Amino acid sequence: MLEQSAQSTEQTAQSMKPKTYIPGETKEQRKQRKRNEKAQKNAKVVPKPVQKTVEPVAQQPVNNTGNFVVCLKYGTKYDASYVNRLFNMVSKNLTIEHEFVCFTEDPTGIDERIRVESLNLMSGVSGWWYKPMFFSPTLPLKGTILFLDLDMIIFRNIDNLFTHDPGNFYIIRDFNRYAIANYNKFNSSVFRLNTGQHTEVWTNFINNASSIMRRYHGDQDWIRVCITQNFNYWPDEWIQSYKWEMRGKPKFNNMPRGQRDFAVNRDPTIKDNTSIAVFHGDPNPHNCRDQWVIDNWK
Repeated sequence: MLEQSAQSTEQTAQSMKPKTYIPGETKEQRKQRKRNEKAQKNAKVVPKPVQKTVEPVAQQPVNNTGNFVVCLKYGTKYDASYVNRLFNMVSKNLTIEHEFVCFTEDPTGIDERIRVESLNLMSGVSGWWYKPMFFSPTLPLKGTILFLDLDMIIFRNIDNLFTHDPGNFYIIRDFNRYAIANYNKFNSSVFRLNTGQHTEVWTNFINNASSIMRRYHGDQDWIRVCITQNFNYWPDEWIQSYKWEMRGKPKFNNMPRGQRDFAVNRDPTIKDNTSIAVFHGDPNPHNCRDQWVIDNWK
């Protein structure tokens, strides 16, 4: 009933509209005019699109370079706590903007703030023999790379490891320097390079890895064979052997290798410009009961 009433009201309103008569217009012309008027009334009017002014977006430069502190964790010799402690020590003692990256086949327990990159595992390769990988031109890090071994204590600022003579390759003069004057071999506990420097270390290694690993004692011997030019040693005082240079090569206790500590625990001798203590061989930091180690390895 309501619908019929609405229709009746609309029809009444239409019948009440005044009719238009044009002098001289025939009946057929009037019908055509009304058809035209009705068609115009029912036609949908499509609004013109509003033209908006779009401000051009400035192109942001793509940053393919940066500063990276990297470490390597393979197998079970060192657990995730070593990676996390190294990250903590770097965070406290490096003010230069950087990203901390760990290359490993097992990220279990590694601090979530650390970027983890998976190792491209190779048959027969383990441990330190993955270090030549950091000389690969396809390494997923583009910029300046500071490699650090896990078994060390960083206790002072290390900005100089990035700012000193930038762009050139640096590595430790091996710690046998303690007993042999002018010793001229490498220790790979701390080295710095730019991505793509000395790629022969990696490319030659992957082409003959089995033979190289049989012939040479470790990665640092192989790196020294490959790099005979365009290298530099860190100043000896910056990075010291904990047991030889800072503790004077003391005797060990009677524990088996891998678990030994010094027979007598005491504080090390620390030079003014030393910022890193390297724990090559025994003791490992977690086995050393020197109070200085306990206070600083964290």
